[in-house]
Amino acid sequence: MTQNSLYHADYEINKEYWDARVNLHMLSDFYKMEDFRKGASSLCETEVHEIGSVSGKSLCHLQCHFGQDTLSWARMGAKVTGLDLSPEGIKHAQALSSELDIPASFVLGNVLEASSCIQDRFDIVFTSYGTIIWLHDLHRWAEQISALLKPGGVFYIIDFHPIAWMFDEKLEKIKYSYFNVDPIVELTTGSYANKDADLQKTCITWNHSLSEITGALIEAGLRLEFLHEFGFSWYNVFENLVSRPPAAGGFIHREHGEKIPLMFSIKATKA
Repeated sequence: MTQNSLYHADYEINKEYWDARVNLHMLSDFYKMEDFRKGASSLCETEVHEIGSVSGKSLCHLQCHFGQDTLSWARMGAKVTGLDLSPEGIKHAQALSSELDIPASFVLGNVLEASSCIQDRFDIVFTSYGTIIWLHDLHRWAEQISALLKPGGVFYIIDFHPIAWMFDEKLEKIKYSYFNVDPIVELTTGSYANKDADLQKTCITWNHSLSEITGALIEAGLRLEFLHEFGFSWYNVFENLVSRPPAAGGFIHREHGEKIPLMFSIKATKA
């Protein structure tokens, strides 16, 4: 299978995977849609603190799913555009924007072709939580980010740590390579938002080391401001996690506590 044929195959397979999960996710307790509709933010403390004020700034949210985080940034004063590969996700994002009367633009498209799908250029490009594992080519990804940013614009990513993706579903044994050596093709049951859901779909993902992630951004002309690593996750999406104290929030490994990194964040600036 050539790289081009793999590219088209993974895109279509993963598009179907995400299309099938939109309604399931919006109805799940995981996304707390009732609270969101009442004005609650879906954003986590870390990204809000590390990005800072977005008031009056233009923000592009890559891989936005059904737009919940995108609209949360809009509530904080940003002029937002969301991009996602899922037609179902974009349809629901647009409907949610209209229902809640939150101005936003949502675009259907491939993140690896983002700068062709979206003509505007932005102060901030944002992506978060379970995004880059769906991409086989981080160099192309980083080039798109750079192209979307205005001079002096900021890229920010917060995501699950590459080390966490090495383990099996229970975070007990190493199952996958830390490095991007082969696509990981899996038949999944349920979803992180509803693990008991009667849903089976194939998906294709890739693991990416921190050096691959940072190297791609640097080669695309972005200057790294920081790389942070965290021994907890804001989301209980892995097995064998337990809650941190309520005042701290988030989840840590049941046995190893904060010894295993579960998240990282990067902030980078375009010259």
